[in-house]
Amino acid sequence: MLGSFAIQVYGQNNSSVSGVFPNLALVANHSPRTEAGTGGLMPWANRLWIITYVAHLSTSGSGTGLYEINEKMELKKRPESIVGTYANRFIHGPTNQLIIGPYVIDTLGNVRVIEGLKNFRLSATMAHLTEPNKKVYFLSMEGEFFETDLTTLESKQLFNLMSELDEPVGSKPHFKSGFTKHGRVVISNNSYNEKDYNGDWSAGRLAEWDGKTWKILEKTAFTEVWSAGASGQPMIATGWDKASVLMKVYFPSIKKWKRYRLPKGSRTFDETSYTEWMRIREVETERALMDCHGLFYEIGYHTYGNQLWAIKPISSHLRVIPDFCSWRGMLVLGGNQATPMRFSSGYDNNPLAGQAQAGLWFGKTDDLWNFGKLQGEGGVWLDSEIKKGIASDPFLTFNFNNKSLNIWHKSNLDVTFSVEADVVGDGVFKTFKTITVKADEIKNIDLPESFNPKWIRLVSNKDCIGTAYFTFK
Repeated sequence: MLGSFAIQVYGQNNSSVSGVFPNLALVANHSPRTEAGTGGLMPWANRLWIITYVAHLSTSGSGTGLYEINEKMELKKRPESIVGTYANRFIHGPTNQLIIGPYVIDTLGNVRVIEGLKNFRLSATMAHLTEPNKKVYFLSMEGEFFETDLTTLESKQLFNLMSELDEPVGSKPHFKSGFTKHGRVVISNNSYNEKDYNGDWSAGRLAEWDGKTWKILEKTAFTEVWSAGASGQPMIATGWDKASVLMKVYFPSIKKWKRYRLPKGSRTFDETSYTEWMRIREVETERALMDCHGLFYEIGYHTYGNQLWAIKPISSHLRVIPDFCSWRGMLVLGGNQATPMRFSSGYDNNPLAGQAQAGLWFGKTDDLWNFGKLQGEGGVWLDSEIKKGIASDPFLTFNFNNKSLNIWHKSNLDVTFSVEADVVGDGVFKTFKTITVKADEIKNIDLPESFNPKWIRLVSNKDCIGTAYFTFK
């Protein structure tokens, strides 16, 4: 070991550099210059399956497709490979098949291709509401929503979600995830740019479908939807607005969504295309990791008292991690390390980047605690309309150090804010302190190191436009 940089040699062509095996890199050809991101990872049929994606189907590209890695850490590209933009993976239990990209793979490793879907940018596969034994749903990034019969591999488009969810004309569709649980299909669209930040429109969406009607849950960018299959079986969706990360949790026992706010580990993720793909995955038995806006969290399945008790931030990172999984006792992180994209205009978007490539990282789950120091920022309000006596969303402050809170407002009068804390995570908030902020004043409050509640929320004594913003460093 040389600090955090370690080289281990496993064979003539099988060396590892700090958990990365160069011989397992996923590399695209030089023309056209595009992406080679890791769209999906899944252990199946005694090997690790990988799909890679180009930037867009219209860019074409070569050198990407469907891969497998065996127990000898040997990478093989499958002959069924198609150049495409795929980031979906799903195990269909009734037929015992892996669905990854447009590929259907049995337990012996035999691969079939869903021809009717190969020309769509597939982002999610979900259980079917009424015929789960033989059908599934597919979501594409452009908002096409399909059902596919896994016996015939025939697909039928059911919806164009851009129109179904009243998306603004001219917005860029970027549907990223979907999940079926508790009698509903929940999907996300993470469209977000300067118009969203400025409030000119709201292009992102979190929406649910009960098999009859689509219902919009949130009109801002959402990236991931996931649900646990045991214990309390919460459904969790993650997204963001300009103030902070948003986390919506569905509690099946009360049939209700609750909304929370989390810090942003890095604002470099604050745009439609910069969020690929920030997943929630089981990595140890009945234990999940959540990757969200540059922070890793551990997530539990139990929801005692209709609260999500087990959530804790563990480290920060800058890596783009489109997917991750456990395989042969290791944690495997996908990547997207270089994106020298060329678009239809004919110019090089990134002339200082070379050949498109993505590397896999192999380690242990506990290694994540040695990643970047926990730090972040975000607000319960950011130039927001604040109503007297109405509590803000709860903001996660647990496990962060050097916590500070900045408050200001646009009222001509003094405004008093009550800072309320939920110390243990049971949903019970107690007043920690009150803070009076004068007109044109910025109040900065350093929170004591010993003060480490799960959640903090604020309540104002006047209607105003204001900001309450946390920084952790």
